[in-house]
Amino acid sequence: MKTAATAHIYPFLADGGEMGALTRQYNWSNTSLGTPDQWPQSLCVTLSIVLNARFPMFLWWGPELIQFYNDAYRPSLGNTGKHPTALGQKGEECWPEVWPTVYPLIKQVMDGGPATWSEDQLIPIYRNGQLDDVYWTFSHSPVKDESGRVAGVLVTCFETTQKVQSFNRLRASEQRFQQLVAKASVGIVVVSGQDLRIEIVNESYAQLINRRLDDLQGKCLFDVLSEAKADLYPLIEQVRLTGNPLYLYDHPYAVLVEGNKKEGYFNLVAQPYNELDGTTTGVILLCQDVTGQVVSRQALEASEAKFRTLIEQAPVATCLFVGSEMRIDLANEAMITFFGQGPSIVGKPIREVLIRSVDGPAIQLLDNVFTTGKPFDAKGAPADLVINGVPGTYYFDISLKPLVNAAGNVYAILEMAVEVTQEVLAQQQRKESEAYLRQLTDAVPAIIWETQPDGYCTYLNGQWYEVTGQTTTEAQGFGWLDATHPDDKAETGRLFIEANQHHTAFRALYRLRQHDGQYRWSVDLGRPRFAADGTYVGMIGTVVDVHDQAIARQELAESEARLRKLSTELDLQVQQRTQQLQASIQDLQRSNENLGQFAYVASHDLQEPLRKIQQFGDLLKDQYAETLGEGLDHLNRMQSSAYRMSVLIRDLLTYSRISTRQEATRAIALSEAVQWALTDLELRITETGALIEVAPLPMVLGDASQLGQLFLNLLSNALKFRRPDTTPHIQIRVNTVPATDLPLLVRPTRTATAYHRIDVIDNGIGFEEKYIDRIFQVFQRLQGKGQYEGTGIGLAICEKVAANHGGAITATSQPGNGATFSVYLPV
Repeated sequence: MKTAATAHIYPFLADGGEMGALTRQYNWSNTSLGTPDQWPQSLCVTLSIVLNARFPMFLWWGPELIQFYNDAYRPSLGNTGKHPTALGQKGEECWPEVWPTVYPLIKQVMDGGPATWSEDQLIPIYRNGQLDDVYWTFSHSPVKDESGRVAGVLVTCFETTQKVQSFNRLRASEQRFQQLVAKASVGIVVVSGQDLRIEIVNESYAQLINRRLDDLQGKCLFDVLSEAKADLYPLIEQVRLTGNPLYLYDHPYAVLVEGNKKEGYFNLVAQPYNELDGTTTGVILLCQDVTGQVVSRQALEASEAKFRTLIEQAPVATCLFVGSEMRIDLANEAMITFFGQGPSIVGKPIREVLIRSVDGPAIQLLDNVFTTGKPFDAKGAPADLVINGVPGTYYFDISLKPLVNAAGNVYAILEMAVEVTQEVLAQQQRKESEAYLRQLTDAVPAIIWETQPDGYCTYLNGQWYEVTGQTTTEAQGFGWLDATHPDDKAETGRLFIEANQHHTAFRALYRLRQHDGQYRWSVDLGRPRFAADGTYVGMIGTVVDVHDQAIARQELAESEARLRKLSTELDLQVQQRTQQLQASIQDLQRSNENLGQFAYVASHDLQEPLRKIQQFGDLLKDQYAETLGEGLDHLNRMQSSAYRMSVLIRDLLTYSRISTRQEATRAIALSEAVQWALTDLELRITETGALIEVAPLPMVLGDASQLGQLFLNLLSNALKFRRPDTTPHIQIRVNTVPATDLPLLVRPTRTATAYHRIDVIDNGIGFEEKYIDRIFQVFQRLQGKGQYEGTGIGLAICEKVAANHGGAITATSQPGNGATFSVYLPV
């Protein structure tokens, strides 16, 4: 006997759960294997794998097939029986009941043959105190020793008894179902898919339609039974699509048998065939030929004319109560809906269906008809029911007809019911509405009337009598026409008669006599009324006082005549003003042409004398500078004045051109206009060492030359009016300003939703903001000519350029703190 120390001496016996412990404690010296220290390495390794595996494993080792197994295999041995004696036992001694079956497989592997595989194999074993039929899926695999010889057989297996038993039960159930279907006296056919292909069919159905089973199995139902397709296919297809069952009782059918037409009647129940997930994949049809019963019943109906009449006039909802207990033998879907409890009511006594206290009178009524044999009919009978899940009081036209057998005894009651809830409620509401309408029309201030198809007046509300002063006797019939002005009576009567004859709307404008004898203009409006079947039943209308409107219309007509006369006079004035405007435009065009001629003269004729003065002045300085003496200073002043005069003329010319130039609409990049100005000022920028920062600028619609002139003047001013001890620093920034956020003093010349605001910021000498209105005017200067050069036109040019482009310009500044010029241009 080994102790717990065995696990340390033989590591392959460590762990292994319960069976590992039993293996360590087992007295192996009494077996042919000897103690574990004598076991071959191949056995130790294999045993270590078996004991630590969680899959059921069983090991036979050596010629005597000594047995080992793990915890996963343990449950297969049962609670009582082979465990734990199977451990260390010889195979033949352990499994006498199955050894003839198992040993050939073991021997095949021990003799060097291939591994075996058996699936769902029946191998009965003795366990749980009895011999059980046990099914296994298992494999016998060879285990070789160090010499390569097969020394053992490893069995990996799992029990499949429950699976096999479940399959056998299912197969037996299927066989029973097939037998029931095949032997059923009712025709049964199971169809699937949109084409209603036959999956299962029995002989009873084949006989019903006079076909052979071989001609039906696997075929599309209406390929075989095409003559019934038009009648039955839509009904069966509806069951397949909606999942709602269909019940047809005593339904006529016709099939072709060898070219001859066979007719009869059958009961048909069509139930949806659902898969486990609830999906409807087919339809189960139960068909029973009831031709004999129907023919017999028809013969009975023929002898009872009253019964046939009741059946022909019966409502759709039908129910048949059979026997004294009133068992519901047949109920169509409409009647089932009325009961509100589903199809389960079929086959139940009426007392089990109607169990509430309010149902007592209905049961007593059925009992009375069954007992006395007297039929019962009721119109609009109330019943407290739950229909389609909605509880309430419903109304029915009910017919209870006792059915008698050949002996003259009542055996059943046929109930037919038509729901008339809407009609009853509508009739109640109509009566209430008519009474309320009479009260309402007498209370309203307008006149309301009603006539018959022949025009005879049957109703006038109280307002008519108050207005006209007529009595009921005077106004009825056609007497209401007597309240019409004599001059309007004939025309009003003619219009009214025509409307009645043609069943059209009636409209008449006439003077209605008032109770004081005066007449007031009124409009009479009538509409034809028709019954549900389209029959003309008369007219209903109103009379409205429009006297004030009629008088106002007359006054309006007079006003319109005066307005037309005034409009003619106004048209003449507009024509004269238009001619004057055209003359003014022509004068403006001539003025612009003269201004262009002046610009030409200024640029050529006026500049030419100045150039001569400057040239001759330069000759005098070059040739006679030494002899001029003090006259040289006078000559320099003359030259300076001539230069200022030339600059002034050039600036005036530029201003003139900008003032007369039309607005351009070409897309201009402002960055290019700024770059052009910077290039022109390059020398001055270098001389002053100015730092100029330009932000990315947008595109605008405009004239490149004018925009370049704008930035040239703004940058030139910033460089000109710099502080002597400070390096010029100029920034050009841009942002977008909504039109609603523009400063009050900024008034662009063109309306836009938003504007680009381009700021030119310098750190120069600045100026006082009280002079803002002056700096944009021509010849306006804030500094003397000797201090800063210039003509005072540059900012005026900037203002004109901004205006030409639909924008505006303004400035902010403080003396000594630089200035910011803001140009607003439409986005």
